[in-house]
Formats: sequence, structure tokens, C-alpha cells
Amino acid sequence: MTEIEVRRAKPDDAAALVHLRGLMLEAMGMDVGGEDAPWREVALRFFTEQLAAPERFAAFVVDDPAVGVVANAVGHVNPHPPSPTDLSALRGTLYNVSTEHGFRRRGLARACVVALLDWFRDETDAGQIELHATQDGDQLYRSLGFVDSHYPSQRLLITR
Repeated sequence: MTEIEVRRAKPDDAAALVHLRGLMLEAMGMDVGGEDAPWREVALRFFTEQLAAPERFAAFVVDDPAVGVVANAVGHVNPHPPSPTDLSALRGTLYNVSTEHGFRRRGLARACVVALLDWFRDETDAGQIELHATQDGDQLYRSLGFVDSHYPSQRLLITR
């Protein structure tokens, strides 16, 4: 693999997005279970449905001829009320940036993220893009202009 060719993911790439999500979550220290873990089926449905809504969701991937999809970056836009610093009514979220182990440190994730940022800028009305960076990805995002937010992220898991 010498030249990086990024393409927009299609619905039949949903399984590859699930696989790469598993690699990312595992790298974050999460136990992702086996290939039959229940979250994978739910994630497959999610990505399949979202890939059918190109006006609000995009995923960009890099293929290797022998392996298939080896890197990706995913994002979506959703409604968000305007503020004094952002008059837009849409906010973008960038996530699921991952690369197969044997293909890392070649600029593939960067190429996918740049393509996704171009999509946000050129094809959506998002006023800002948010992400949660891992330590491994922090330098990449900073080099692309991301800065720390004034407000740290917090999370509440709802048990049903």
C-alpha cells in the first residue's frame, strides 16, 4: 500500500466499521467480547441504517486490496441550539477513528479524518465538530486544529 485512497463508505461496509470499532474500543481498554458479542449486531444495524442517511452521516475508509477496509473515521451531524460563539443549529461529532494493527503509522487515519472534516465543512451546516480523543489520537486531532473544550465530558449510563 503506497498511495492513500480514501473513499466514502457504502452500506456494505457496515461490518468493517463494526470490526474497526471493536479494535478502537479494545485499545481504549474495553472488553469487547468475541465476534458474537451482542453489541456487534446492534452496531451493524446502526451503521447500516446510518450509511443510508448521507445528509447527516458519513464514514470514510481506506481499503487494502488484500485485506479490505483497514482504516476509518465516522461522523454525524445533529441538531443543537445556537450560542453566541456558534450560530449554526447543527453540531458535528467525529468518532470511531481506527486502523488495523498492521497498517498503523502510515497516515491512513489522518486521511480518513481529513476527508470527514471536508465533508463537515463542504456538505453540512455544522458550526463545530466535537470528539473524544484517546491519548494515541490526541496529537493527530491537535494538528488538525482541535482544542480542549472548557467543559469536560461526563456520562451517565442508564440501566433498564
